[in-house]
Amino acid sequence: MARVVVNVQNYMFADMISSTLSKGGDFSVSVVEKPENLIAEFNRTAANSVLMEVADCDSWKIDKRMELVRQIKKTDPYCKTVFLVDEKKEPDTAEKVRRAKLDGLIDQFIYDSVSAAYLLGVMETL
Repeated sequence: MARVVVNVQNYMFADMISSTLSKGGDFSVSVVEKPENLIAEFNRTAANSVLMEVADCDSWKIDKRMELVRQIKKTDPYCKTVFLVDEKKEPDTAEKVRRAKLDGLIDQFIYDSVSAAYLLGVMETL
């Protein structure tokens, strides 16, 4: 069973992601509400992958998220890091996320506009 830590701004969205992964696939999902608690949960669960929302506000900005990725990869270079971004609402942020993937800084990215089935499929293939 793959262990996933999810950190998104909206609790209802986090619950949907958790439900999709745990009911549709073979995942144990931990939801972290605050970015500052992400590393502790990652360490506690020995997560195989971390799904983080990137947005243009405070602790959710890409530079803050990249710092978390560096900490994760330092602890476990095999842990997969996935960014989730709203490409319609924040096209500039989405471009930065896409660039991070192209530069090999993250393992995958997903746009908010994809279906739950697509999200599950991507996470299963990491």
